[in-house]
Amino acid sequence: MDPKAKIEVENINVPGQVTRVNAAKYTAMRTAYLAILPSGAPGLTQKEAMQQVIPHLPDDLFPGGQTAGWWVKTVQLDLEAKGFVIREFCKPLRWHRVT
Repeated sequence: MDPKAKIEVENINVPGQVTRVNAAKYTAMRTAYLAILPSGAPGLTQKEAMQQVIPHLPDDLFPGGQTAGWWVKTVQLDLEAKGFVIREFCKPLRWHRVT
């Protein structure tokens, strides 16, 4: 994949807004995030997802997990906006894949 390639992402909190981000990092994080995210409730908290996703990330894109927190949130908001992820309204908030 071209290291300068971009992909458009959405944000559930700002309907209609589209942002262009690095496609390689997005794709790697999306794959890792979906690998660790349960397919049903109760799901994972943001902190749990962040901890569990790091071992699944390629070190050349995320050396030592660097910037992974921002990318976890970006992917979560995009997948939620597109209907692939569901937010459970509890405290703390939890997310899981759509079944």
